[in-house]
Amino acid sequence: MTDTSLNASGAAVGRSGRVALWLRRLPRTVAPVVTVVAALIALWYVACIPMNAQESLLAAERAGAEVTPATAAERRGVGGVSLAIANPAAALSGALGQERPRLPAPHQIVAELWQTTAGHLDGCGLAEEERDRLVIPLPFLPGDPVSGEARAISTPIDEDCADIFTSRRSLVFHAGLTLAPTLLGFAIGSALGILLAVGIVHSRVMDLSVMPWAIASQTIPILAIAPMIIVVFNSVGIQGLLPKSIISAYLSFFPVTVGMVKGLRAPSPADLDLMRTWNASGLRTLISLRLPTSLPYLFASLKVAIAAALVGAIIGELPTGAVRGLGARLLAGSYYGQTIQIWSALFGAAIVAALLVATLSMIERATLKQMGLQR
Repeated sequence: MTDTSLNASGAAVGRSGRVALWLRRLPRTVAPVVTVVAALIALWYVACIPMNAQESLLAAERAGAEVTPATAAERRGVGGVSLAIANPAAALSGALGQERPRLPAPHQIVAELWQTTAGHLDGCGLAEEERDRLVIPLPFLPGDPVSGEARAISTPIDEDCADIFTSRRSLVFHAGLTLAPTLLGFAIGSALGILLAVGIVHSRVMDLSVMPWAIASQTIPILAIAPMIIVVFNSVGIQGLLPKSIISAYLSFFPVTVGMVKGLRAPSPADLDLMRTWNASGLRTLISLRLPTSLPYLFASLKVAIAAALVGAIIGELPTGAVRGLGARLLAGSYYGQTIQIWSALFGAAIVAALLVATLSMIERATLKQMGLQR
């Protein structure tokens, strides 16, 4: 048998051994996760009963059933838990299938996610009055309170119902529109954070002056800053992608700055002394020592930053009166009391964030393995 065939067979045995080891570890890894998720879902279903008790008892009363207290006015002053205990059958029968529940059941959210993603998108051809309902004017914006983006809703919607990527009833469509400012803001914030970190590490003046301001910037609520940014950019005629990206960058630059500063300062004094012995310049030390050492810290902070950028993009959609995007989906659901739509949009945003973080994790694993920093 040749050396090549021996090496190939050895590699195959090694791969099969790793697969077998992974399969043996899988139950121990999956079982705790499944247990926690099942417990959370069970608690969620239990919480739906008292949360939706008022509406459940009202429906039971209209159906002719006897409930305690007998009138809706008397029940308003009673807590949901007390109502559910006093009327268990009525509270349970209507708690998990209401059209507009206070707390939707998990299966209702899953059904909404399916209908607005992979499922059949019924009702794409909305009536004219339903299309007009989707425009939510916000009078604090300068000029015309209804933006050009909002006016576009008056065009025939049926043309955009070809698939989940173009239908305005699809969460995939809205997630794609939110993803653009998320990625742009993440790129801007990451670049700014890396540059600030390099300056802070190499300059004592920047460390004492910039870092406190960077920390102070995160104490201001983003809900207070977002409308100001939108108004300022609107006043100079800039709308759409850039203002939302700036909001995303505002939230994402700080974790990158902090993580990168920690990473750039990670080399030991012995390593730095060795670079000085070789008469390496500051730039050479940065490229050859500090940057490679900082990569694990950088990727950890990037995962936090990408999630923060998504939050910033969603918040940036709220003051604009937009009718497209996950933030607009949340706003429309809140405006019309569609709690199932609100929760499905929240879970859609969580899924997008998980996919983005998973993508960064794969890039991190490949990069660190290529550089010999991870086995």
